Amino acid sequence: MTSEMTSQCRTCCLCCRDTIMYAVSADARGLDTVVNLLADVTLQPRLSDEEIEMTRMAIRFELEDLNMRPDPEPLLTEMIHAVTHWESHPACSLSCCIFFLVNFASFRAAFRDNTVGLNRFCPVENTDKIDRDVLHSYLSSYYTPDRMVLAGVGIEHEHLVECARKYLLGVEPVWGSGKGKAVDRSVAQYTGGIIKVEKDMSDVSLGPTPIPELTHIMIGLESCSFLEDDFIPFAVLNMMMGGGGSFSAGGPGKGMFTRLYLNVLNRHHWMYNATSYHHSYEDTGLLCIHASADPKQVREMVEIITREFILMAGAVGEVELERAKTQLKSMLMMNLESRPVIFEDVGRQVLATNTRKLPHELCALISQVKPTDIKRVVTKMLHKKPAVAALGDLTDLPTYEHIQAALSSKDGRLPRLYRLFR
Repeated sequence: MTSEMTSQCRTCCLCCRDTIMYAVSADARGLDTVVNLLADVTLQPRLSDEEIEMTRMAIRFELEDLNMRPDPEPLLTEMIHAVTHWESHPACSLSCCIFFLVNFASFRAAFRDNTVGLNRFCPVENTDKIDRDVLHSYLSSYYTPDRMVLAGVGIEHEHLVECARKYLLGVEPVWGSGKGKAVDRSVAQYTGGIIKVEKDMSDVSLGPTPIPELTHIMIGLESCSFLEDDFIPFAVLNMMMGGGGSFSAGGPGKGMFTRLYLNVLNRHHWMYNATSYHHSYEDTGLLCIHASADPKQVREMVEIITREFILMAGAVGEVELERAKTQLKSMLMMNLESRPVIFEDVGRQVLATNTRKLPHELCALISQVKPTDIKRVVTKMLHKKPAVAALGDLTDLPTYEHIQAALSSKDGRLPRLYRLFR
């Protein structure tokens, strides 16, 4: 794909948990060429033996690198899903942006042993089993017209439709016109539970200033899908929790007044990280908090996080709520200043909902969120079983039953431990 593009183009292909995207940014005058190339890459991939072998090698390297990274967030996110975007570039000066989106229904949000709970990363032992026949079988099942969206920004709609008819309509894919295997359309089943990975984290970052040995915990609760009305209150709640690393340069818009900074990182100097994440899919979602600390303080760290979950259902100040809503709206508008982000937003929304909410409509929905909405969605969320992922030295990790009891209590405290001998 890239070899046929001129130096004036940007190309990208990325697979995430529920979609795969083929994207090109180019001069609008080359729209015919761009759509022709996208159609060729999507429906007529060569998949030579050399390319497949090079990809196997790249996958092995990335899997090895994943386990050596000091930042465990990708692994923890994978683990917590198992229990239970195209990278944005600076604003593009090119005048045409266009991409393909393909939906993977079988990877919709889910948890243990179902849908999105299935492993996102290919096991090393499976890399040699993937050949051209396996790929063609996969493409024949998922690369179908009803699962595709062609989106463009900076071009005339009629011209894009004309190009789509010219290069996509009636084209027989390289894997043939036969019907592929039935696609798994299971609805996500939230299970909750715990996944623990004991790992020596003392040497993940060597050098003159190594990162200290840390234990990483992620605790999550089921939220809602992006199709539900409660999606906006959850997005505001996630922004209100905020958080980040123990070091920040500060300044406006850095989230220094979010709850996880004010209540956790500012008060507990030994906490290296406390960050809120919200993952939302077509039929479920997950709100979780990732925290890191010294292995000897794991129990105290877990209790701090469970208390923050309980405090979510308490009083919500008008000032902090307005700040969270303003920050969410500003982040939304800032991201949409970039054309690649705009056409990704268009494609994802149309793929998921067959329509697109404009920025001013989303901002209006954000403005309507009240403290009672936050309390309502949190109260509902706290009735679900927690999902817990833990990585590192887990000697002092509380049991799953104790974490569940803390999230069911009034103050979020773990049950006390009484020892006859110390």
